[in-house]
Amino acid sequence: MRIFTLLCLSAALLVAAPKNAAVERLSNAADLLTDMMQTNDKGVPQDLLNKSRCVILVPGAKKAGFILGVKYGRGFVFCRKPSGTGWTAPASIRVEGGSLGFQLGASEQDVLLLVMNDSGMKRLLSNKFTLGGEATAAAGPVGRDVSAQTDAVMRAEMLSYSRSRGLFAGVSLQGATLRPDNDANRELYGKDMENKLILSGSVETPAAAAKLESLLNKNSSRMSK
Repeated sequence: MRIFTLLCLSAALLVAAPKNAAVERLSNAADLLTDMMQTNDKGVPQDLLNKSRCVILVPGAKKAGFILGVKYGRGFVFCRKPSGTGWTAPASIRVEGGSLGFQLGASEQDVLLLVMNDSGMKRLLSNKFTLGGEATAAAGPVGRDVSAQTDAVMRAEMLSYSRSRGLFAGVSLQGATLRPDNDANRELYGKDMENKLILSGSVETPAAAAKLESLLNKNSSRMSK
């Protein structure tokens, strides 16, 4: 039943997707990042962004449920280039997962994850991984001036946030599965492209992602220690 519900939601979203869905998601992800950097006391800490290895942006992730909750979203991963300066081209990713418990109705939220270390980055190069399973994840602290020197931050491979009604909050995504979105990569790059190759830093950024890459470079061009 759980798998059936997830498949039904995924199919409905794919049918409704516009022809240039990946390009539109890139634009929405740029808006998400812009809002994140303009939020003062309720935003994602600058210190954590500066220390992150990769950033995952999933604009408009869906959550629907009646008794059984389902999460589904499509977004992009940017990682630091091997030198630690500048960001790679975007690799497309899907976020899927379910949660049991009484739920009614549907909602849409933006999701953002910061990948904080090398082991977390290696997860992104795999075919699929689960938050709270293979990858350690924690709800990220909120506040632009919050220090990264906290126990939760130091232990977690990834820190997760959501945004609803303009407010950012740390959120648990335990059980959510992340995997490459090969269809979106094909749409962006005009051919089959693996996330591992894109995130190596050797792939040229497509024009549709230039604004988003520029925003990342403007707000955190160099990884800090």
